[in-house]
Amino acid sequence: MMGLRCGLISLFTLALLGAGGCSFFPVSGPTSADIESGTSPTVPYALIKLTPETIDILAAHEPKGLAGAFTDRRPSANITFGIGDVVSVSVFEASAGGLFLPAEAGVRAGNFVDLPQQIIDNNGNITIPFAGLIKAAGRTNVQIQNEIIEKIKNRAIEPQVIVSLSQQRTSLISVVGSVNTPLRFAVPASGAGDRILDAITRAGGINGPGYASWVMLERGGRRATVPFENLVMNARNNIYILPGDRIYVYQEQQKFLAFGATGNVGSTTSGLGQTQIPFDAWRINLAEAVAKAGGLADFQADPGAVFLYRQEPREVAQLLGADMRQFDGPLVPTIFQVSFRDPGGYFLATRLQMRNDDIIFMANAHSVDTIKFLTFVNLVTTTAVGTASAIQSVPTTSQIVHGHAFGTVFGNGVTIPTP
Repeated sequence: MMGLRCGLISLFTLALLGAGGCSFFPVSGPTSADIESGTSPTVPYALIKLTPETIDILAAHEPKGLAGAFTDRRPSANITFGIGDVVSVSVFEASAGGLFLPAEAGVRAGNFVDLPQQIIDNNGNITIPFAGLIKAAGRTNVQIQNEIIEKIKNRAIEPQVIVSLSQQRTSLISVVGSVNTPLRFAVPASGAGDRILDAITRAGGINGPGYASWVMLERGGRRATVPFENLVMNARNNIYILPGDRIYVYQEQQKFLAFGATGNVGSTTSGLGQTQIPFDAWRINLAEAVAKAGGLADFQADPGAVFLYRQEPREVAQLLGADMRQFDGPLVPTIFQVSFRDPGGYFLATRLQMRNDDIIFMANAHSVDTIKFLTFVNLVTTTAVGTASAIQSVPTTSQIVHGHAFGTVFGNGVTIPTP
């Protein structure tokens, strides 16, 4: 009878597993077979095998940072004057007795006169005696000088004019955020050719570790962000600053997320487990990231099923061989698969650079599900045997409770129940 009951319970267990499949057991993510199917009921994705050719394509299309967002490589041109700037004007004549210099001025050292400094008004003009209104906003000093000379040349004696910027209140650069001395400074009128790092240096430099610092440039309504150390290591991103630029420096560790059969699962000392992990550097490769996650769990992970989740630009995904018919947006959800069962897989992993917010998933080995199944069957069977034993003991217990199970034992071994 007990064997029959255990058999029925085991059949029920198998029927339950058959109905629920692998979803019956707790897991840390999809199986490798689920990912390798290339389909998802919610979000379509491209599954790409990591190969040397794949690595080369990704390396050739790394995010370009500031250089990609702002393609003008030229330094700022001669600065034009703006409304609110203070302008200084000096007028020279060849000899005294002209328009600006009286005859007795010939005894002076130099035949020139300094006009009172003027602020460029809201209409963008300044006023010059005998020349009237002169348009100054949006023009260079040479353009202003030529117009003044043109208007007074018939009345002054061989006039020459020098226009200079006394106080620059436009064409400014702002540097704020995690710098030692936030400031706003004027772009030199010509010749300096300052770049992003020069502007940050003017602000006293960054006040945090370089690998955790980001630089955001806002220019003409557009924004682009790049890690600070990328500015140092990649000269293309250290572009020229232009009037009106705003530079914001902030601190934020680059990080990645690790899930699945990592070596830190269940760890109480590292505190990592399946969580987000900081780079602690301005860039790391996939092999370093796997190591930071504790490697692959020796008795759980499938070394042939390590997956990297990220978004790739549409044109890059197409070069990687993705079927673009199922994707509409500019970014394509992409899963890269690398096999550490292949000895060469580790070399590939050292060449693939991680990006901020990448996700690594290490799938369970197929044997893990088998072990879970056998453990569950053993638990059910043990429970069934224990339950059957308890059921069989019920009559005896009942007799004991009602006083019929005890009696007197005689020498011949006969027991007479006590009434």
